[in-house]
Amino acid sequence: MFNTFSFSLYLLLSLLLTTTATSLPTIGVTYSTTTTQSPTPPPQPPQERITTAMQNLKLTSLRLEEPNPTIIRSLLYTNISLFLTIPNYMVTPIANNRSIARAWIYTHVLPFYPRAKITTISVGNAFHDVYPESINNLLPAITNVHVSLRDLGIRKISVSTSFSFVTTVSSPFPPSSATFQEPPGVNLIGPLLQFLSDTNSSFLINLYPYNLYRLQPAIPLGVALFEEHPFNFRDDFTTGVRYRNLFDIMVDSVVSAMAFAGYETIPVIVTETGWPSAGNELDANPGYAEVYLRGLVKHLKSGAGTPLLKEGVKAVYLYELFDKDGSGRNWGILYPNGSTKYRIDFSEASRSYLMNWINVALILALIVVEVCCMVIVH
Repeated sequence: MFNTFSFSLYLLLSLLLTTTATSLPTIGVTYSTTTTQSPTPPPQPPQERITTAMQNLKLTSLRLEEPNPTIIRSLLYTNISLFLTIPNYMVTPIANNRSIARAWIYTHVLPFYPRAKITTISVGNAFHDVYPESINNLLPAITNVHVSLRDLGIRKISVSTSFSFVTTVSSPFPPSSATFQEPPGVNLIGPLLQFLSDTNSSFLINLYPYNLYRLQPAIPLGVALFEEHPFNFRDDFTTGVRYRNLFDIMVDSVVSAMAFAGYETIPVIVTETGWPSAGNELDANPGYAEVYLRGLVKHLKSGAGTPLLKEGVKAVYLYELFDKDGSGRNWGILYPNGSTKYRIDFSEASRSYLMNWINVALILALIVVEVCCMVIVH
């Protein structure tokens, strides 16, 4: 009897641990085309630089802001998953002509998939901020890409579009009062959320606590930087939730806005986040950047999720892989030459380290229980 009980308990605990471990958010990084003003070009071609950097950082998910077939080809048969972005200037042509969507897929997806682990395609990135007059073309473009993939028999690549938090979410605090904001006469968010729900796709959001902190001086710097001090918090009196970091506040604002629109189960992917290590502002410095990134990674690896999204976001993509020479602000987690910038462990292995020790502790506890039961029986 005790053997059966112990074995069943162990199976249950193992299942719970496995579920917890596998639900941790994916931590990825964005690569965007390097526009350098330095007289010395990077020492390696882009595809070699990316492969080397991803291996050194032990990251396994890459977001390509401007997909290059050469880079995609270099990642065939690797464990690196790919998130592709269709440039904003192509959104309107794709909306007007499905054959353009098919041509893009023939160039960037079909020659490589599934040997390249392409998981997601974003049709545009913060498209409304760049082409506000063409916003009504966005959903038709997304639909044309989705249908073109299905026509080619590709059903495991999700299609969505990325939004900027500061221009999409109104009243980010308290999170419970957040809603989506759209220009007059525009009806995009509701139909898009229905599409995402129907196709099991994710809501994509560019989420920068740095930008919101700069826009709202009342936000304490420590809350933006994940600093764990007794007075670093903001309370949402409607829900009774105490927030200790701005990242969770912003994520829960998105969750609340989706719930207000009638969609509570759509996964969230943070397509861009980071903190500049250089720029014209005092707060753009390497010290704050490292504190933010370390706090973010620690938070994601903890599996704590957010107060309104217990399972957490599905994935987070750091912006960006390399600094750009002469770009003003530097967002990279590596210098332009690929050398290390921060002492942060991004690896998947460290994310499961704590879970492994918990598992060991539970096994030892079960052994103790088993021994005690045997003593009692005898």
